Amino acid sequence: MLIRFKKSYEKIAMGLLSFMPMEKDIKRLQATMKDYEQNDDWQLYLWKEDDAIVGIIGTVKHDAGVLEIQHISVNPSHRQAGIGTKMVQELQTILPNITVCGNEQTSSFCEKCKEVEHNVH
Repeated sequence: MLIRFKKSYEKIAMGLLSFMPMEKDIKRLQATMKDYEQNDDWQLYLWKEDDAIVGIIGTVKHDAGVLEIQHISVNPSHRQAGIGTKMVQELQTILPNITVCGNEQTSSFCEKCKEVEHNVH
């Protein structure tokens, strides 16, 4: 289940974001968290499964109804279980009138999610 980020989840969020190659440096990670906290167009969502937070997806809203996925990460012990795909699909479900796309780091994963969705339907 996708839930919105709250300040009380900050350490968990930072831990999950640190699995992304561009967020390994602590100063970079802190700056990213600050952007999510201070910019209304930036949103973090956490994926909760069996009372544990195991994934994170970060977005930035652009003009003309476009939402770009900037970050997507799953706890290594929960990978290969379709959680990343579920996060992207639920984001599209809760925001049906928005076009969801990836950035340079996330676009290939987002394309795979769309392929999975088309193969299921």
